[in-house]
Amino acid sequence: MNLKKIAIAASLIGLVGGTVIGCSNGSENGNTGSNPDTNAPGNTATNTSAQSNAASGNGKLRSVAFTAGDLSNPFFVLMGQEIETTAKKIGGNNVRTTVVSSAYDLNQQANQIENFTASNTDIIILNAADKSGIKPAVEKAKEAGRIVIAVDTGAEGGVDATVTTNNVQAGEVGCQYIADRLKGKGNVVILNGPQVDSVIQRVSGCEKVLSKYPDLKLLSKDQNGEGSRDGGLRVMTDLLTTFPKIDAVFAINDPSGVGAELAANQAQRKDFFIVGVDGAPEAVKAIADKDSIYAATATQNPRGMAAKAVEVGNDILNGKKPVNPTILIPVKLITKDNVSTEKGW
Repeated sequence: MNLKKIAIAASLIGLVGGTVIGCSNGSENGNTGSNPDTNAPGNTATNTSAQSNAASGNGKLRSVAFTAGDLSNPFFVLMGQEIETTAKKIGGNNVRTTVVSSAYDLNQQANQIENFTASNTDIIILNAADKSGIKPAVEKAKEAGRIVIAVDTGAEGGVDATVTTNNVQAGEVGCQYIADRLKGKGNVVILNGPQVDSVIQRVSGCEKVLSKYPDLKLLSKDQNGEGSRDGGLRVMTDLLTTFPKIDAVFAINDPSGVGAELAANQAQRKDFFIVGVDGAPEAVKAIADKDSIYAATATQNPRGMAAKAVEVGNDILNGKKPVNPTILIPVKLITKDNVSTEKGW
């Protein structure tokens, strides 16, 4: 993401009640400077109990904290909202929730987890900025008796469970649509993103499908659109200059895909179509527009993932470990053919 331009619209800042939304400005402790509700050590919501419920395996849910990849992305804002809603359904209105943004900064996120741990947070929900890099922070949290649930993307360090979209499937269904529509022949680019586990899996699924079609040429797969509209615009503008003939684009998420369409509009190019991942409202709206080159999106369920993460964490808090610690949420493909009946978020 563009760390210097991360912003949350005023309509998104006021989630509800006790939730704290923090966004990074790149400072070491996560302070945003102007926003007092940040993930800085003095501002994170705390659980004043001397010992976390997690240590006993039997207690009422009192506090949940969520560190998201980037709260300038509405996907993660929805997750934060649902985490608070579900936590209060389970534990009542006094449950303290904290939602902060790592801005995909590993050091920032490690500091946030350390802060949550020191605050005796019952459940830490982690959208890892770096699957491997976050391992030491997770290990320290686990040593302190915290419950850590990875959500949307995997994380090392001994997390208690992982709740994520079936991201390989998302890449497969999106790129199968591309292959079918192009009848197995044409030029394709992958608009890549931050190298978190979920993005890597989507690209892997896409490449697996494309490799079955020898007449589908993958022109580019490594350009990082940062998972954002601005990043997608920037990268797609460059790709359109580099490659005069492009037939399809697979974007690793809808914000970057929408940016890619903006680049196409600016270049007055209508000779290709875009497939994304998320089911974001702006992408669904574009798909419904007959003049848009946005053709399809593999939907995720941010609210469902967030709710499941809290529920699983609460079960573990009460001594009920999941049978399978990896929980995959299936995707479905929204296209121009079914957009009138299928819903995104």
